[in-house]
Amino acid sequence: MIKIESATKYFSDVCSLDAVTMRIPDGSIFGLIGSNGSGKSTLLRAMSGIFALDKGYVLYDGFNIWENTEQKAKLVYLSDEPFFLPHSSIGEMRDLYRSLYPTFSDTKFEQLLKVLGLPEHRKINTFSKGMQKQTSVLLGLSVCPKYLFCDETFDGLDPVMRHLVKRILMDDIAERGTTVVIASHNLRELEDVCDHIALLHKGTLLFQRELDDMKLNIQKIQAVFTDECAEEKLRTLPLLNLERRGSMYTIVARGTRDELENELQKMHPQFCECIPLTLEEIFISEMEENGYDFHDILA
Repeated sequence: MIKIESATKYFSDVCSLDAVTMRIPDGSIFGLIGSNGSGKSTLLRAMSGIFALDKGYVLYDGFNIWENTEQKAKLVYLSDEPFFLPHSSIGEMRDLYRSLYPTFSDTKFEQLLKVLGLPEHRKINTFSKGMQKQTSVLLGLSVCPKYLFCDETFDGLDPVMRHLVKRILMDDIAERGTTVVIASHNLRELEDVCDHIALLHKGTLLFQRELDDMKLNIQKIQAVFTDECAEEKLRTLPLLNLERRGSMYTIVARGTRDELENELQKMHPQFCECIPLTLEEIFISEMEENGYDFHDILA
């Protein structure tokens, strides 16, 4: 488990992280959401042992990451701006990674190189942004890390390559049980892959929750009523949002699917259907209930 306790980081008089505390379970796919400047990259760099915290600490199974070479050898940080040696090729970067990481797998490297179709001997500085992101993923996964941190890894990839890179990541996680933290400002990127989500805003952790718990306890239901008193009755439910278009009501409420459907059936709807909530809709509901405007936070 990764234990982050009261992580605080200043740059001059700017507080980039303000007493952030969270737990990241082993084998989880943890989504870190927030707008630009929210502290996502700073947190990932502190978790990687790149930045020293002014207060607090980051522990891996009880061991502090700062200046801990043994623990750092177990993790890979894929930066939003990948770094490569000047004028290096993929093959030359492979040699560097192989010398730094004892778990580096040449077999994994060759497999991914073939899947991604990248030229091994061409200079990386001639690659497009998308190809450089692919190269970063290739090298990172070839390390076979226990922990993988992705900072806007899908940014700059075309839709087809984005889907391929996601599939490669998911296959690797399923194969080895890697703990993955993915930082993004785009909830749609995280919706299909993450099992935990946290929201940072201006360096502060606003929200952390297991995704399945969120989905189980918030429901979106569409129902048709001819009863003129239907809206009044619906407002007795633990509502988060209620919209009406003619006789059609869209209800977002807390509770399990069975609980809410049982209550609605007592109101004798002509039609009633539970429809999946998007991660964005769940977050909007959670944030509004806690007094935040979700769209302003991610603006």
